[in-house]
Amino acid sequence: MELRHLRYFIAVAEELSFRAAAARLGVSQPPLSTQIQDLEYELKTQLFLRNKRRVELTAAGLAFRDHATAILAQVDEAAEQTHAIGRGQIGTLDLATTGSVLMGPLAGLIARFRLRVPEVQVRIREMPPLEQEAALHARKIDISFLRGPVGDPDLVTELAWEEKVGVALQQSHPLAVNERIELSELRNEQFVFLRVKNSRFARYLKECCIEAGFDPNITQQVVESYSLLSLVAAGLGVALVPEAAKEMLRPGVVYRALVEPAPIADVIMLYRSDHSAVVNRFLDETRAYFLVSP
Repeated sequence: MELRHLRYFIAVAEELSFRAAAARLGVSQPPLSTQIQDLEYELKTQLFLRNKRRVELTAAGLAFRDHATAILAQVDEAAEQTHAIGRGQIGTLDLATTGSVLMGPLAGLIARFRLRVPEVQVRIREMPPLEQEAALHARKIDISFLRGPVGDPDLVTELAWEEKVGVALQQSHPLAVNERIELSELRNEQFVFLRVKNSRFARYLKECCIEAGFDPNITQQVVESYSLLSLVAAGLGVALVPEAAKEMLRPGVVYRALVEPAPIADVIMLYRSDHSAVVNRFLDETRAYFLVSP
């Protein structure tokens, strides 16, 4: 018995006319009659009473109609669900990021994706960058959002959005009167810094200082950018922070842009090349989002 037999049977059962059923199915009447006869032969039961004037379902035909209808509905549902999974409209998406990245537009992107693809469950995991890369390789997460640079050749790197680095300092600091500050003007400052040992981004910022002519005097090191702002507010130094940190400034702390060419804090997406349809859908939504969003 094939699905074709069930579809032909349902058409005849609903039309109670072989001619009308054949027209509905887009087939000629003799092959349709043959398929119904084959089905009755396989079931060893007559499904229709036929004469020149009318077609009626037998008692067995009535019972089989209910079963056939349910089977075809399940098949259609399975096909639709499979198609939706293939389009990335159903599933689970595990994203990893850091707290400082979440201060930017990522939350808005996730909210829009959930509205557009509501049957995908999005789970956000906050973890250090190096742990994110390990989690990608272990297939514990699908996409990592972090600040570059990243040097893993086995993972795909794609720009999510551009961001600059600025300096956070106390409002009473002499340099705070300037709209923009030369990085080299910070040579004599005490710095609170991201933990250099654990952060490629922190090492990059340190290299930028060295290229500007000085080795930064790092007095305190923390894991997250928003912790830097608390230390700046306490008067423990100045901090090089992503532009998104402006949204988290403490009282008495100001953000000032750096004179170009300034260090960058671009956020990248990191993912495996053999990603799922759900990941592909999210990547497409991300690319579209940042084409229209600042």
